[in-house]
Amino acid sequence: MMTIGLIALDLDGTLLDSQKNLSERNRRALERCARMGIQIVPTTGRAVDGITQAVRSLPGVNYAITTNGGTVADLIKGVSLKRCTLSNAKALEVMDIVKKYRAMYDPYIDGRGISQPEFIEHMEDYGLSPVIQKMVLSTRDVVPNILHYVTDCKKDVEKVNVYLADVNDAMPLRRELSAVQGIVISSSLYNNLEINALGATKGVALMWLADYLGIAPEATMAFGDGENDISMLEAAGVGIAMGNGLDIAKNAADRITLTNDEDGVADAIERLIFN
Repeated sequence: MMTIGLIALDLDGTLLDSQKNLSERNRRALERCARMGIQIVPTTGRAVDGITQAVRSLPGVNYAITTNGGTVADLIKGVSLKRCTLSNAKALEVMDIVKKYRAMYDPYIDGRGISQPEFIEHMEDYGLSPVIQKMVLSTRDVVPNILHYVTDCKKDVEKVNVYLADVNDAMPLRRELSAVQGIVISSSLYNNLEINALGATKGVALMWLADYLGIAPEATMAFGDGENDISMLEAAGVGIAMGNGLDIAKNAADRITLTNDEDGVADAIERLIFN
């Protein structure tokens, strides 16, 4: 039986099933962990407002790592503990490159995604499944023009999320963005790119939060499935990749569990923590 003080959980493709729901078995396992005093930390590419109520209301969920490590939040107090954000100018530089492609882009500001009508009304053109469309609709503020909004608000940006209409544009766009200084590029879906400030990764944020809470690195466990989870799978004391995860995530992990539709999170917790 492992001594674990903190479990970091990616949401999409990991803790949540393909319909974006929290299963009963996963919920029960995490509730039992919370009773053991384990911190349950949603660690997601989503902004704070994108954490579902089912997850947020779990006991033990006091902190969250959001926008791939761009923000570490105290959910109880409703404050950011640590931020690693793109400057306003840097976010605009990124979006000026992205807009040359057939792409839907959303900057995340103050815990909310920002979108515009031409994107939100044509999400299927950018390869978004009905399940993801529903999630996007519930977590975005729609403004007439994203670039004007970001320019005028002058605020830092937690992350720029990009969905590509043509997946063949992913490599050329990545190459072009890689010339931009001070950013890190990752992905969580086959047709998306996520741009954060350099230093904003789930792994860095996880180690910072563990230190903040006085939890040893080796007493942390992390679950993930995508490229943006690799840093925390490597950093955690125990990194667990989902059966549905990418090979690069599995290669970074210590163990591999069942898929997100087979309660892979609960299965691993039952074997490693409860046994």
